Amino acid sequence: MTIGIKQLVYAGVLLGVPVSSYFLVFKPQNEAIARAKSEIDLKQNMLTKLREATRTTDDLKRTNAEIAQSVKGLEARLPSDKEIDAILRDVAQIAAASGLKLPVFKKNDKPQQAGLAMEQPLEMELTGDFDGLYLFLLKLEQLPRITRLTDLKIERPAKDAEDGEVKATCTLSIFYQDAAASAGGSVAGATGRESGGGR
Repeated sequence: MTIGIKQLVYAGVLLGVPVSSYFLVFKPQNEAIARAKSEIDLKQNMLTKLREATRTTDDLKRTNAEIAQSVKGLEARLPSDKEIDAILRDVAQIAAASGLKLPVFKKNDKPQQAGLAMEQPLEMELTGDFDGLYLFLLKLEQLPRITRLTDLKIERPAKDAEDGEVKATCTLSIFYQDAAASAGGSVAGATGRESGGGR
């Protein structure tokens, strides 16, 4: 059995068709599939990052809303500068109810800027029973307005004073909203909410 030219051509065609189909059809398709897979992976990664960013944006909006609520709560606890006298009357009533002599208030400084609020420090002197002073401090802490008590010094008023009688000096700081500044701040806050949308 001799192999003729016809059989060699036939065998060459049989071997050439799969080899050429691999290089001309399957290899380009495999490369296109690999490119498509890498493109899909890239888009899925971008979609995952976008979802995370959207979730973060929602969290930021929620956090901004919570912060705005807490700022409103703090502002509600800040009296206007016209209400300072009412707070001083409240402090005097608490002192009298605690059995202390009515306090003497002395303005020691001009009001100071304290963030968005103003701070008015007042020197205060109290005399009376130690238990009454303790009760006064507890009630002062429960005031709905924001105050701060600093430089508290407690001493016996005199050698012949009754047992338990004390004299206390301290600085009572009352925080309030300046009427002019709060009007401007409300306008600025409203403008920020309209333009920013997050507060």
